[in-house]
Amino acid sequence: MSAGEIRVAIKSDQDVVLARQKGRVLATELGFSSGDATLIATAISELARNIISYAREGHITLKTVNGLNRQGISVIATDDGPGIPDIRQALRDGFSTSGSLGLGLPGVRRLMDEFEIASQPGRGTTVAVKKWRQ
Repeated sequence: MSAGEIRVAIKSDQDVVLARQKGRVLATELGFSSGDATLIATAISELARNIISYAREGHITLKTVNGLNRQGISVIATDDGPGIPDIRQALRDGFSTSGSLGLGLPGVRRLMDEFEIASQPGRGTTVAVKKWRQ
């Protein structure tokens, strides 16, 4: 773990709340608007809930990222759960295997500026997203 990196173990609903709060604080420190800080916190919440729903436990890692003349926040959700057999299907609006509203991954992709996902059945999933300060 590097300096300026915040890592939150996700095992319970309280951890989801903690990760969300830490993300909001970091976003505010970086000068994001309160609206963008809420979007970031919502994305963190969705990713953390997915960890609990599908893998039972994992981590959310938050860090500051610097691009060309801009600063942003990186959120990486990792777990060693069952993985996602069909990523394209999982990214469709309304798709859910857990009986939820299915806002999860497609919603996160819309809330953030950059979205990457890597998943291997039986090996787990990593979702990495970034939001740039406007």
